[in-house]
Amino acid sequence: MGMTITEKILAHHADREQVEPGELVNCRVDIVLGNDVTTPVAIREFEKIGVERVFDAERVVIVPDHFTPNKDINSAEQARRVREFARQYGIINYFEVGRMGIEHCLLPQEGLVVPGDLIIGADSHTCTYGALGAFATGVGSTDMAAAMATGEAWFKVPETIKFVYYGEMPRWVGGKDLILHTIGDIGVDGARYMAMEFEGEAIRNLSMDNRFTMANMAIEAGGKNGIFQPDEKTLDYVKDRARRDYDFYQSDSDACYHEVREYDVSQLEPQVAFPHLPENVRPVSEAEGIYIDQVVIGSCTNGRLEDLEMAASILRNKKVHRELRVIVIPGTQEIYLEALRRGLIEVFVEAGAVVSTPTCGPCLGGHMGILARGEKALATTNRNFVGRMGHPESEVYLASPAVAAASAVLGRIAVPWEVVS
Repeated sequence: MGMTITEKILAHHADREQVEPGELVNCRVDIVLGNDVTTPVAIREFEKIGVERVFDAERVVIVPDHFTPNKDINSAEQARRVREFARQYGIINYFEVGRMGIEHCLLPQEGLVVPGDLIIGADSHTCTYGALGAFATGVGSTDMAAAMATGEAWFKVPETIKFVYYGEMPRWVGGKDLILHTIGDIGVDGARYMAMEFEGEAIRNLSMDNRFTMANMAIEAGGKNGIFQPDEKTLDYVKDRARRDYDFYQSDSDACYHEVREYDVSQLEPQVAFPHLPENVRPVSEAEGIYIDQVVIGSCTNGRLEDLEMAASILRNKKVHRELRVIVIPGTQEIYLEALRRGLIEVFVEAGAVVSTPTCGPCLGGHMGILARGEKALATTNRNFVGRMGHPESEVYLASPAVAAASAVLGRIAVPWEVVS
């Protein structure tokens, strides 16, 4: 019996010829990731172990991105604790404010995660790196601490659901719409502790930025990981970035899948997830006319250059609706600079949007755009749970940068073709 790409990566890192779903395996990890929220807890547990060093100072990566630049005294204390730990243990890949970015945008950009890797991170959206053909999953801070000490982690080998997308995607439809449509179909627990493997004609035509978006939201369907089989686009992305050797794994033709689901995307509309779950998805045509108070364009889901280009193409020579506020957050400093060079930042500012330094910010209700009671936001982020972006009586709708930009102009949820031809 053949193996899926997920099973092959786990087998390799467990020094096994074969693994099967349901088995418990102990694996070497290539990268251990933490941020300013989860690392302080991991540090406390790491110190209890009593070791004198981390397993590899180059393979522990710490990115303070959630509450940075620090929003208050508590977040400043957390950041200081992380900073001191990085200095004490010689963590090479610690990214300070001014050099950092949103972690799941930053690590692929910097070549720190590569195809074939096994990556764990104390953040649920670590699954983003599956876009590169890596096994990447979120863990708790205690598991992060153990892995920092040992360089290992244990896993139950997940079953895999294959998602096949065929047909030519209509204009204004992208990776965010594919993954929202999928989550709307299977629900927030439809892939619980399973690998979500994405393939098909539409997937092969997707850019890397769009693949990152899809892999990022695998966790919103309960997935253990989301993963793409690497191809020429993957190679083009990593060949000048990778800091280490990498391996391209492919699923075997006789691999066993828990289920195979197919989608014809040729007639797919842009999608919108209504409050208060990512599974509450409807076509944008069913959301038109809902007035909103705030638009957020950014996050680890949609803060990459293509996302900003898409939003700017709609906002160019337009104005943000006078009763609405718009916050644009580039995913990294490099993305910010390139957007500046291409004139995108000027487009946003002239339209009446505010542009932030890279930060998770409002996505988790941290800062830089908290909602008041009764307010509604349309965001390119990944979650819209009750109180996710502020007051428990606020509401968050999830959509693509194209829908977000069009909605910013009209002051209500709108389709892009209402604003541009």
